[in-house]
Amino acid sequence: MKQNSLIDFNRPYMTGKELFYIAEAHFNGKLAGDGPFTNRCHAWLEKSLNCPKVLLTHSCTAALEMAALILDVKPFDEIIMPSFTFVSTANAFVLRGGAPVFVDIREDTLNIDERKIEEAITPKTKAIVPVHYAGVGCEMDTIMSLARANGLAVVEDAAQALLSRYKGQYLGTFGEIGTISFHETKNIISGEGGAITLNEAALTSMAEVFREKGTDRSRFFRGEVDKYTWQTLGSSFLPGELIAAFLWAQLEEAQSIIARRKKIWNTYHELLEPLEKRGILRRPIIPPECDHNAHIYYILLASSLDRDRVIASLRSDGVQSVFHYVPLHSSPGGRKYGRAVGSLGLTDSLASRLLRLPLWVGLKEEDQERVRDSLAKL
Repeated sequence: MKQNSLIDFNRPYMTGKELFYIAEAHFNGKLAGDGPFTNRCHAWLEKSLNCPKVLLTHSCTAALEMAALILDVKPFDEIIMPSFTFVSTANAFVLRGGAPVFVDIREDTLNIDERKIEEAITPKTKAIVPVHYAGVGCEMDTIMSLARANGLAVVEDAAQALLSRYKGQYLGTFGEIGTISFHETKNIISGEGGAITLNEAALTSMAEVFREKGTDRSRFFRGEVDKYTWQTLGSSFLPGELIAAFLWAQLEEAQSIIARRKKIWNTYHELLEPLEKRGILRRPIIPPECDHNAHIYYILLASSLDRDRVIASLRSDGVQSVFHYVPLHSSPGGRKYGRAVGSLGLTDSLASRLLRLPLWVGLKEEDQERVRDSLAKL
């Protein structure tokens, strides 16, 4: 590889079977949602996650919007979440009139600080939405205990966390509802796509109605009713069968894909240890109770370093690196629709120092050494 060639931040990984399965779906003549490939994906996810019910959606955003419908979020209901997250985490509930309530994050994992949640609970609180950043689990024991003690629902934003675990249990299966992303930037992809996990049987029939435009169409296809009709609110949340066919090729190799990503993640962790000792950066911290899926390798730059200059310096060396979220509490939408509880100083500080490094299946160790060497010049 030439020294000046660009090391991309991300390259979507293809197993080689995607087009074959898409052609099979074409041959089957079933292209709308909930066809044979969708059913295969549902079964795989339910078995692999040990989850009672999983439904594919056209995005994780759609899954979050379904969660807001299932919880019957109404105007002025409050939803506790971290500010350090993607806009969909908040927007899904704002669309139903809910109000995001932002709390600070932990310094080690960048996940919601479970110690800050209780202070944010009011009589208006409807749910807690923990976000498993970089595929590393939040402190779910504490969060679930708080939710139960206060009669609150838990919706896990596990967009980045497919097959990650906390104390041996898969993320997305602790709360009443979980949401997963298959966007092309994730470990397991379908271009766009997502899923909702339903961990209480009573929620399944509600979810099916909301997912099918507010009708009982799913029951009709199972032969449980002789026709389907409009029942309640809903929208078209299911993906087409071609998306499911692509996803099936990925799910078949999911464990292998994550194992390969973990090898790359571990190589970064070893290569960057000397730079951490020099005080240039801080490496990710993985609590012992968490088994992550190597979704992101990020570093936290020393406060003395200007991140924009670091990105430019890496770029000049042929390394594409990117920052991540602008904290929602500081955004125009966050100020308009939500509020913060307590200081969000860690959120502001960590978000401003975070830098994500290239990580994709096929990234070579010599490329990672180039990344290390570029960072070592800072």
